[in-house]
Amino acid sequence: MDSKAPDQAYHFHVMRRAIDLIDRGDEALPLDRLAGEMGMSAAHFQRLFSAWVGVSPKRYQQYLTLGHAKTLLANRFTTLEVAGAAGLTGTGRLHDLFLRWEAMSPGEFARQGEGLTIYHGWFESPFGDTLAMGTDKGLCGLAFTEECGRDAAFDDLSGRWPRASHEHAPERIAAWVSAAFAGKGQASLHMIGAPFQIKVWEALLQVPTGHVTTYSEIAQAIGSPRAVRAVGTAVGRNPVSFLIPCHRALRKSGALGGYHWGLPVKRAMLAWESARAEV
Repeated sequence: MDSKAPDQAYHFHVMRRAIDLIDRGDEALPLDRLAGEMGMSAAHFQRLFSAWVGVSPKRYQQYLTLGHAKTLLANRFTTLEVAGAAGLTGTGRLHDLFLRWEAMSPGEFARQGEGLTIYHGWFESPFGDTLAMGTDKGLCGLAFTEECGRDAAFDDLSGRWPRASHEHAPERIAAWVSAAFAGKGQASLHMIGAPFQIKVWEALLQVPTGHVTTYSEIAQAIGSPRAVRAVGTAVGRNPVSFLIPCHRALRKSGALGGYHWGLPVKRAMLAWESARAEV
């Protein structure tokens, strides 16, 4: 990753603490008080967030609140049928990132990764410490470790393909990881999942950055309108978090729903993307 990556991780840690502070209060915290709680001057806090997402801490705090999901549903809800017709799919351009994917065949999936070599490495990202995994064809796993720890994240992802060979070789996948978080260049995905899961993940790839959809909308888009619960399970089993944007799936009520790597990370992603969408 580039030289800015450690700063990105630091920003995430500060933001994670900000979520806890915001959740403990009944109203928005003034800039001076929020900065003081972080042990920073108001000016430094302002510069930190402006450098990370391009908006003021006051504005960013609005994106971090629990009620922000309802605002997104009201103002940035995506109907996947429309998104697909507009070309907002994974093979199109999402900002300046060109994303390609290939799905493993059902037979290959049934073999649980047998004969497959999966490379892995640890990277810094805008959302903290990140485990990435990939094959020669593309990234097959992205996990965020801030809530669960490195060991649990590695066991989780590697356990999905128990017969694969795992090799620590971050250089083999670094370019894809850098492109994913920079939002420019080209990244490749190797989608390793059951056929129903892959259909759900393909639908998620149609949701533009800064927008959200619902589990029921995804079920409708894949032709299984009654399979909302199964869709939710498939969203939760998405192994390539952020790049396959399961964080953009919400409940119709405006509740965040679950997130495999922890709800604070999901809230951070939605806030980060919302802020950047307005810059």
